Amino acid sequence: MPTPPPTGPLVTRDSIARQLRLLGVETGETLLLHSSLSSLGWVNGGAVAVVRAVLDALGPSGTLVVPTQTGDQSDPALWSDPPVPEEWWDRVRATMPPYDPLITPSRGVGVIPETVRTWPGAVRSAHPQTSFAALGPLARDVTAGHAPDCRLGERSPLARLERLGARVLLLGAGYGACTSFHLAEYRIPAPRVEVGRPAPGGGWERVVEVSITSDRFDELGHDFERDRPVLRGPVGAADARLFPVADAVAYAERWLPLHRPREEEFPHPHD
Repeated sequence: MPTPPPTGPLVTRDSIARQLRLLGVETGETLLLHSSLSSLGWVNGGAVAVVRAVLDALGPSGTLVVPTQTGDQSDPALWSDPPVPEEWWDRVRATMPPYDPLITPSRGVGVIPETVRTWPGAVRSAHPQTSFAALGPLARDVTAGHAPDCRLGERSPLARLERLGARVLLLGAGYGACTSFHLAEYRIPAPRVEVGRPAPGGGWERVVEVSITSDRFDELGHDFERDRPVLRGPVGAADARLFPVADAVAYAERWLPLHRPREEEFPHPHD
């Protein structure tokens, strides 16, 4: 049975750039992009056209940042989609290639971040599980110094983006993908968890980290958009949203303790 023709809309580099400018993207600003290519319609040129369009809207003085997370750099005991047999776990831990910012592919964040990661001139932060990649004049400032025991907190690119006055662009992605909300989790009482991953020099290591989850982020985003100024508009077939990182973090700091309360006691994992 032949594949049916696409229903559109037909989306191009020029049309995306034009709609981003109409949305409010400004020349020279710094954007943290969360994206869904499939939501845009039929994009002539695919992810490459989208990245070019965002760079067109930002101009050469702007900086584009994307999450390039690598959730597979983790303990196989926690894998569920799909799981691996328990008898494999020790061998998987012993032989898992360590994170290399130059070659380890992103996972679970879509094709647009992976396109940015491999773009000429892109730089990437050092955290083996929650890295970010960036293009533009501030790319190194944003990605430098990502501490290995701070996934999405004060010593991550998120805090740097907040200080730089960056904005979030949700391009067909929902608030469940909004990593800025995670920075708030580091600023409120939160449990700690032990995280396993391949060690930089080979072998396996465990670090203690703040527990993070995207649970109820869609509800948080709904309330944030109701209470705070969020620019909204179409880009192709997608809904796009634009707002400051700092606004999202500050709102989440107030919302999370009220709507997603944690346990009162947060024992250390080794207690």
